Amino acid sequence: MDLLQYIDGIYEAAVVPEKWPDVLGSLSQEVSGDGGVLFTFARKDMSWTTSSGIRDLFLEFLNDGWAAINPRPVRLSAGNHPGFVRDSDVFTAEELANDPVYAFYRRKGIGWAVGTMLDTPSGDSIVFSFERAYSKGPVPTEVVQAFDRIRPHLARGALLAARLGLEQARSMANTLLALGLPGGVLDRRGRLVASNALLDALVPTTMQDRRDRLMLSDPLADRLLEGALSYRGLPGAGSRSIPIAAAIGRPAMIVHLLPIHGVANDVFSVGRSLVVVTPVDRSAVPNAEVIQGLFDLTPAEARVARSIGEARSVEDIAAAQGISRETVRAQLKAVLAKTGLSRQQELVSLLAGRHLPWA
Repeated sequence: MDLLQYIDGIYEAAVVPEKWPDVLGSLSQEVSGDGGVLFTFARKDMSWTTSSGIRDLFLEFLNDGWAAINPRPVRLSAGNHPGFVRDSDVFTAEELANDPVYAFYRRKGIGWAVGTMLDTPSGDSIVFSFERAYSKGPVPTEVVQAFDRIRPHLARGALLAARLGLEQARSMANTLLALGLPGGVLDRRGRLVASNALLDALVPTTMQDRRDRLMLSDPLADRLLEGALSYRGLPGAGSRSIPIAAAIGRPAMIVHLLPIHGVANDVFSVGRSLVVVTPVDRSAVPNAEVIQGLFDLTPAEARVARSIGEARSVEDIAAAQGISRETVRAQLKAVLAKTGLSRQQELVSLLAGRHLPWA
């Protein structure tokens, strides 16, 4: 069996992540298999991709909670074997017969596999696994030996992809620097993996680059950040604009947490969200378009917010815009909810760059 024919495809996938499913599918055929899975994980966070034929089964595996109790990664890590291994190499026959995850595999027609685990400098682990139908029996020894010959290329391809993901994160941070914005990139755990000089200047007075995650020095703002990061695993979630009260020598600021789109097909993408900081200018109330962008407001909500920032009353706003006072109050309530504030005067203070009452 000659798996070296797949080397070019492996290195192409390292640069073009959309190619990984094809590579996994081709390699799985060499074990007379049903599909291949590639996933990276650290703690409870995981990114993954599969060959097309096994994708629906893997989604069911994740959605039904089997991944949380999957014994394979634990045994692979404990064995610390620098090559591919089979289920029968790390489990006894009795363990395979009684484990609930393997019972799920066998109900779905699979249950034999050959896989390997790689560790990266960032602390993440990378697993390649190729599934084989249970009716076909364990993966033959000669197949394992063939996969061992190609393992160095899989390792280099995976590490190259991880390195390119880090360079992409640094490029994003430097692009924000060119725009004059303090900014950085957070990984899926909320850790700061890349930042520009403007964001670095805010450490540690405004934010702290902790080992577990990025933290904001203002306790209330940090609770809002923690809440936003807790939803990072949900598609489209995690977007939030967080106000930080002014302090001595520092204007009020808005911290924006923005999901990075387009990473769904890249299992090795380092960045999961952008963090961008915009100071609030004391000299003028931002225009409606800026306010809308700061807090993800609707155009109508942004106009109300600007008018409130100009110290106009609800009655004046209603008359000027030709709407009812109840409509203005409803829009103001939505503005307060999106900015994390509770009172109209707090919004005025925020937009004027003054200290907020809860500072």
